[in-house]
Formats: sequence, structure tokens, C-alpha cells
Amino acid sequence: MKPAELRSVLRSLEIFEGLTEDQLDWLVSVSDPRILGDGEVLFRDGEEAAGFHVLLSGGLVVTKVVDGREEVLTRHSTEEESAFAEEHDGKPSAAHRFTGELPLLTDGSYVATAAASGPSTTVVAYPKAVFFEMLTRCHGVAAVLIPVLAWRIKSSEVQARKRATVEALGTLAAGLAHELNNPAAAVARAAQELAPALDRLTRTAQAWGAAATGTERAVFDRLAEELDKLPPPATTDPFAQADAEEEIADWAEEAGTERPGLLGSGVSDLGLELGWLLERLEGVGEPALPCALDHLAALLEIRSLAAELRAAGPRISQLVSATRDYANLDRAPEQRFPVTEGLENTLVVLRAKLGGITIVREYEPGLPELTGYPSELNQVWTNLVDNAAEAMEGAGVLTLRARAEGDCMVVEISDSGRGIPAESLPRIFEPFYTTKDVGKGTGLGLHLSYRIVTQRHHGSLMARSRPGETRMVVRLPFAGSAQSCAPPAATPETTPIEGTPPG
Repeated sequence: MKPAELRSVLRSLEIFEGLTEDQLDWLVSVSDPRILGDGEVLFRDGEEAAGFHVLLSGGLVVTKVVDGREEVLTRHSTEEESAFAEEHDGKPSAAHRFTGELPLLTDGSYVATAAASGPSTTVVAYPKAVFFEMLTRCHGVAAVLIPVLAWRIKSSEVQARKRATVEALGTLAAGLAHELNNPAAAVARAAQELAPALDRLTRTAQAWGAAATGTERAVFDRLAEELDKLPPPATTDPFAQADAEEEIADWAEEAGTERPGLLGSGVSDLGLELGWLLERLEGVGEPALPCALDHLAALLEIRSLAAELRAAGPRISQLVSATRDYANLDRAPEQRFPVTEGLENTLVVLRAKLGGITIVREYEPGLPELTGYPSELNQVWTNLVDNAAEAMEGAGVLTLRARAEGDCMVVEISDSGRGIPAESLPRIFEPFYTTKDVGKGTGLGLHLSYRIVTQRHHGSLMARSRPGETRMVVRLPFAGSAQSCAPPAATPETTPIEGTPPG
């Protein structure tokens, strides 16, 4: 495909329609169109996520093998656009033209298989680094991507409920938001803007240090300190702010600064005017004034970028949190109940899988009751016992312990199975991460269990594992307890390998 033709096709896509000419030029330069034959696989379930894929023509079918059966999760197509809304009620219109963003954002693996549907399917794959650079360079992409991302999370929840692998995925949105708020990802997305800004800050600092006297440096230091203490600007008249920006920029240009526009926008965005700036810079002589203004502009730019990064997380969290509404977890009745009753009920439910396994119970007598949501904790026990049974492959010892420890109830579920690999243990609570073979499990059981224990019951969940022994340790506060049920400090004797929830 020729660059001009590719540019035209990319421009027609909703996710890219708001790009500037320069952004579109860059996008074309990093694009590598690929033609797939009918049935040719684009990526497979379980493979490490390597790219963000945009469909230019033809179609893709996304499938997943669950319990030996292949299920069609979704279809992406450029054909029959008029029928799209009728067949995909509630689906964002842009969703059928790209895939692969979710595992990139969570730094995980593909959770399904995508293959071409039809004889002539053309896609463009953008590698992980290019995808994050795209989010940084092309801010309009995120505005289209996030609603689609939220819709896909909700769709995954509905499909998982139909497969009876979980009862609810309402807390998945919060876990995903946590992954999106990862500082490393934020730095990656902002790298393109921060790097040159930091270079400018370094150069202007050197120039200002060389040009300023001790008295002038003290004046600037007081200005910087005052900026640190400024409250967030109140809502201002946009016309008045524009006038202030222009006035400051004109004055700065006359004073000899290199970037008057940057200084004007930086000061006016704080709700300040030229008079305020002139008063604070009184004492800086004309020879050093251009260097002072250049350094101030660079400093304000860095602070603005930092503020944007701090605000990005809550904004994304707000969008994704809408996917939790359907779960109705907040309406579940809170009750008092004995924890051992839930453990025993779980053994009954999973009796068929525990036929060849020896069960050992070590319940401390006279345990107080808990106050919480027993049906949700039963889901936790079910996930933990089911995982233990699979690890022992039908033969071994399953040990259930319950005891009081201070103001906390401690429940341990141990198995004599193969153990969790050391490289996998730190990640077992992440959404969509699984150590099971492709086609077995969704990678959501332990993540959901962690959210139920920590968010709904204010407790903690951790894993300890070595070959021949894996222990899942749940700590839950008794009713009325103000004590934290955080896990105790690890010791070499008790935790040769340990996994704790992310974040």
C-alpha cells in the first residue's frame, strides 16, 4: 500500500480522524501494513502482547478456547457498516477497527486468538513502544480508545459470567485502572514531551546561573517558592485569560525571552496576570531578565506536565468505573457468619474434584463470627480450593486452617502440589494473568478474590509457595476491629518464595 493511500485510509478511521497533518505524517511513517489470508492468525491466546492492531480492510474473528470449546468473542469487519449498530447494540462504533490495546496497557499476554476472516484482510501492527508513543503524540487517540476499552472490559465480564467462571467482575475496572495508573506507563506515555522539556530546563538553569547575581537568584527563588504554594486557580473568564496570556507574551518577547508564548500560557494558566509577574521579578536587572524568563517558562512547563500526569489517573479511573455498575455488589446484604461454614460448603461443592485428595481440617475451636458478605467469601474459598486441587492433579493433601490472630481471622488453604513458579508468583493476582494452559481459566479468579478480600472486607491475601507446598493466606478483621490485617513481615523460614497483590 502506497503512503498516500495509507494516509487516506488512516484518516478515515474514527480513532485517527482528529489527528493533525504532522501527527498523521508520523503515523504513516511508523505503519507497516500486512495482508492476511483467510484464516491466517494475527496473534494467539497466551502470546506476549507485542502490538496494537488496526484493521484497514476485510475482517478479523477473535476466539478463545474455554474448557476445550472454541468460543467466538467478537468479530471485527469493515463491511456492512449500516448493519453494525443493529448487530452490536451498545458497542462503540470504533471498536470494530482495532484490537490488542488491553494486554499492552496491562503489560500482559493476549487473552484470545485473532484470525483473518475473508480472502483479503489488511491490518497495521504498531509495536508496544510505538503504541505508547502514539498515546503521547496523538492525544485524540486516547479519547476514542478509552470508551472502547471500558466497553470491552464490560463485555469480558458478561462473557465470563456466562461461562460460570466468576459471579461478578465489577471490581475488574478498579484493578485495570490501577494498571493504567502505573507510574512507569505514565512516564512512557509522557516521555516524548518530558525529555525536551527537561533539556530546556537544564539549559535555562545553566544560563540563569551564569547571568544572575546572588541578589537576583534570591528574587527568583522566592518567586519559585511562591509558585509552589499557589492554590489551584479558580474558574476564570477564558477571554480574560487569553488577554493575560497575550499581554505577558508580548512583554516577554520585548524583554528578549526565547519562548514568550510558553511563558504567557504558563503564567496565565495559573490565573495570574502581568502585574503579578512584574512585581515578583522586581530586583532582576535587564541583562539577566531574559535568562530569568526563559528559566521560569521551562520550570512552568515541567510543572504543567507533572500536573497532567497526576491528573491522568483519576480521569481514566472515572471512565472505567462505569463498568462496575451492573455488578450490584454494593447492594449485597452484610451478615454475621462463621467462616468455617463457608469453607465446608466449598468442600461440598467441589467434592467431585477432591475425590482422591486427603483433606485435613485444623479449625481453632470457639472462633468468633465475621461480619461481611459470605457469598463473596465463598467465591474466594472456591477459587483457592479449586486451584489447589488442580495443582495436586487428583492426589495429595489439602489442608484448611482457621485461627484467631489478634483482632484478625486467619484462613490458610494449603496444598502439596507442584508449587507456583518463582517467576510467576509476583504476578498471580494481576487481572488476566494465569499459569494454566491456554484454554483453561481466564486469569480472573485470583484477581477477583484479592479484590473481595481487600476492598470488600478490608483484609489481606498473599501466597507462599515452594515445590510441594503452596499456602494461600487470607486475613480478615473481626467485627468492630480497628486493627490492620496486613500480612506480617516475611521470614526465610516461612516464606522461601512469596507473592503479594500488586500496588
